[in-house]
Amino acid sequence: MSLTLFDTHAHYDAAQFDPDRDEVLSALPGQGVELVVNPGCDLESSRKAIALSERYSFLYAAVGVHPEECAPWRDQDVDELRVLAARPKVVAVGEIGLDYYWPDNPPRELQKRVFRAQMALARELDLPVIVHDREAHGDSIDIVREFPGVRGVFHCFSGSAEMARELVRLGWMISFTGVLTYKNARKAVEAAQAVPLDRLMIETDSPYMAPVPHRGKRNHSGYVAHICQRLAELKGISPEECSRITLKNGRNFFHISD
Repeated sequence: MSLTLFDTHAHYDAAQFDPDRDEVLSALPGQGVELVVNPGCDLESSRKAIALSERYSFLYAAVGVHPEECAPWRDQDVDELRVLAARPKVVAVGEIGLDYYWPDNPPRELQKRVFRAQMALARELDLPVIVHDREAHGDSIDIVREFPGVRGVFHCFSGSAEMARELVRLGWMISFTGVLTYKNARKAVEAAQAVPLDRLMIETDSPYMAPVPHRGKRNHSGYVAHICQRLAELKGISPEECSRITLKNGRNFFHISD
């Protein structure tokens, strides 16, 4: 089986890759990984994502401030993001959004303010957005509706099938991780089954959430094949067809030409 894969979300600037980052990245083309997008989580990791993208032809970057990292946010940070977004290999604003899961996360009103500021930047720059939504489904989709000109992807999708259908109606993409391979993933499976093929993308969210049979290990983009195979099974198509479709979808979404 020969798959050509696009891991649309992986964090190679993360400390978990400090011991062997170059070794892991250099091996990916030999594992069928054609493209990877590395989103930033704050200004510093966005800079690191750009630097990595400039070293590897198959690696692209997104720039943004993650909701868990937004406590130091200053309104002028959007100006720094604007400068970073102008770099040639930056293809999106992200990872942005809302996270209500951890009680010690930044205050919800601050998260929403930072999310809106970055959505407005994406609208200004005509860039897609990569949205993180954890236990904040209602507020996340409400803010998305405030910016009808912005298109994006809900990465590591954790909402319901009905929420997925609503996002598709709004013109958005849905991306799934190794969670699809977990035994208790009924909600994710139902959502994946509800999304049309032309709105689906796949990702590892490395170094987190490795798929079965690697669950519990440090994740990397080579494992995206397992997610592709599981999604193909759910959609009733071959893994090769799934890899072709999700690669095409990712290229179109991020405006990365062949």
